[in-house]
Amino acid sequence: MTAPIELHYWPTPNGWKITIALEEMGLPYALKAVNIGAGEQFRPEFLAISPNNRMPAIVDPDGPGGEPVSVFESGAILQYLARKSGQFYGETERERVEVEQWLFWQMGGLGPMAGQAHHFRGYAPKIEPDLTKLEYGKTRYTNEVNRLYGVMERRLADRDFLAGPYSIADMASWPWILPEGQGQTLDDFPHLKAWHARVGERPAVQRGRAAGKEMRVQLADDTEEMKKARDILFGQRARP
Repeated sequence: MTAPIELHYWPTPNGWKITIALEEMGLPYALKAVNIGAGEQFRPEFLAISPNNRMPAIVDPDGPGGEPVSVFESGAILQYLARKSGQFYGETERERVEVEQWLFWQMGGLGPMAGQAHHFRGYAPKIEPDLTKLEYGKTRYTNEVNRLYGVMERRLADRDFLAGPYSIADMASWPWILPEGQGQTLDDFPHLKAWHARVGERPAVQRGRAAGKEMRVQLADDTEEMKKARDILFGQRARP
């Protein structure tokens, strides 16, 4: 029996991309918690497979040629898993181009901009006491997420999924549609709203979204533990 893929993981949008994909592809996997609020992403054993100190990362004991392989960066992981399973990546070169365009759109646009919107709208006010300094960042990234939602709205006006058939492009984008934290409302984007519901109804998506939910314990904002977690998450600089 093939050993499961090790998924080094924390329940966040980037982590959910991979649990959703593994569930959709029917690939066996084992969760390895990486508590990013406790600094576990800086442990040498994790840096050995994810040198950018970011999760998710995978170790596939049955990699190319039957040898173990590690992969970091969620987009690269999705491509690897799709090639390994032969699923959700298109059957022709033209179809693969469509999938890759929208996968990289998510990696370079939707994910980073949505993440910044969450930061400036939710976390930064708890760190920076002078709120006037935060208004530019808050407005800038809220507007950019709105623009990106509009890109998806137009794309989905005449199709069910981003790149033709359901694919890793949809798996990458779906977890990042979190309108409340991004200053958006899906009622303004009916085609996007319908797509989000359509993808969210898939049993594998629901299982992937729920994976490891017990890992994430909500901490009160005014505790020393939460302040320490913020310092770890938002105070990172180059390390020797």
